[in-house]
Amino acid sequence: MNIPMTVRPGLIGVAAFAGMLIVYFGVLTLVSGWSFARDQFAEFWYFVLPLGAGFGLQVALYAQLRLLIRHTDGAGAVMAASGTTSTVAMISCCAHYLVNLAPILGATGLITLATQYQTEFFWLGLVFNGGGVIYIANRLFNAAKEHAKCAMD
Repeated sequence: MNIPMTVRPGLIGVAAFAGMLIVYFGVLTLVSGWSFARDQFAEFWYFVLPLGAGFGLQVALYAQLRLLIRHTDGAGAVMAASGTTSTVAMISCCAHYLVNLAPILGATGLITLATQYQTEFFWLGLVFNGGGVIYIANRLFNAAKEHAKCAMD
């Protein structure tokens, strides 16, 4: 199947969004089981979905930017940083259940910190998402403007 170039970035973004949800559900299911993952999603969906959607949007914008130009001047690094923050924020909502593994991992303090500040981690993830979207969208806007200028010459 031949997918038009203009549709490809959107599909890549949707795949990134789905991938983020798979990571979220996968980690929670591995730690505490499927019913727990489902319950946590039901409780925190209003954070999880925007975090995943923001990451998917960044990936779609980045894919569009790559179609327009080959050199992206750090947009990929910004997307990776905000994507990592989004993932950590989504998983931190349930990190307190990792306490069962903490003696093995030696991370009790880290787990406790994540548990106490899970909502703040969600908000931090959303801020990083917003910053990443703005940065990559700005790069795309400038590249499109330069591309149009070159096409007119």
